[in-house]
Amino acid sequence: MNQSKKIKVLFVCMGNICRSPTADAVFRHIVSTAGMDHMIEVDSAGTHAYHIGNPPDHRAQHTALQRGYKMDELRARAVQSSDFEEFDYILAMDNENLALLRQRSPQHHHGKIQLFMQYGENAPVNIEVPDPYFGGQQGFEQVLDMVEEASRGLLAHLRNHKI
Repeated sequence: MNQSKKIKVLFVCMGNICRSPTADAVFRHIVSTAGMDHMIEVDSAGTHAYHIGNPPDHRAQHTALQRGYKMDELRARAVQSSDFEEFDYILAMDNENLALLRQRSPQHHHGKIQLFMQYGENAPVNIEVPDPYFGGQQGFEQVLDMVEEASRGLLAHLRNHKI
């Protein structure tokens, strides 16, 4: 890989207030802990414009903070057409958002649009990160468990194949 160009990773869910900012915060933390901030750039976005400019859901923030991940500085934004050009990895939290991303992107970018959990070590094929928004606290814990696993796997993948 060209060391002067950062690998850019975009996490995507529906509203960009629960799953994708959790993935953003966790992966950013893992990258920083590995001393690789200068090699990898992280962002998150939503396929819908429900919450643009809002911070992550307070339940997601609380759950993340309990494990040492700070995400209060993040703000929701919608996926933009320029994201398909700019990012090397566009990782959807579920099949619905994966399909929306592929519908909105030029065909030649479809290879970079994937399900995030494919990087989870113990994840079956096509597993989705469930949306915890309408559920209880356990849903946010489950999302964080899944995101931590897939984040470790993604970093290992990048180390082995790209960096």
